Amino acid sequence: MSYVKIWIHCVWSTKNRECIIPNRFRPAILSHIRESVKEKNITLDFINTCEDHAHALINLGKEETIAQVMHSIKGESSNWINKMKFLPYPFNWQDDYFAVSVSHSHVERVRAYIKNQDKHHLKISWDEEVNMFFEKYGFERIRD
Repeated sequence: MSYVKIWIHCVWSTKNRECIIPNRFRPAILSHIRESVKEKNITLDFINTCEDHAHALINLGKEETIAQVMHSIKGESSNWINKMKFLPYPFNWQDDYFAVSVSHSHVERVRAYIKNQDKHHLKISWDEEVNMFFEKYGFERIRD
């Protein structure tokens, strides 16, 4: 038997970073994502969303890829949101996302960071957070 623990902090935005996820809708989408990933045997440790993006802490399985997991979470949830017609406009997640590995010793810190997104974004905007990710993790911007 193989034993694997690969913690991944994933962050993704609504299409064009639009602020289109109302507070009243967050519990429903988070609950649905949790149920959906459970059915697919994806180990979602923690998730939270803001009006224009989401954070998740995932324990990647030995046969999963980040691309598969993100496609599953984002694709299925956007289809469900549109099918349920919770919003008066079409909903889509942005195609891209951030994903970084997390040391097992930092899992609690990442959970707290994800949990406290509302407080965090009173001090820093989503654009500032994106810039922080680029700087902190050495991501390179691709120019069209």
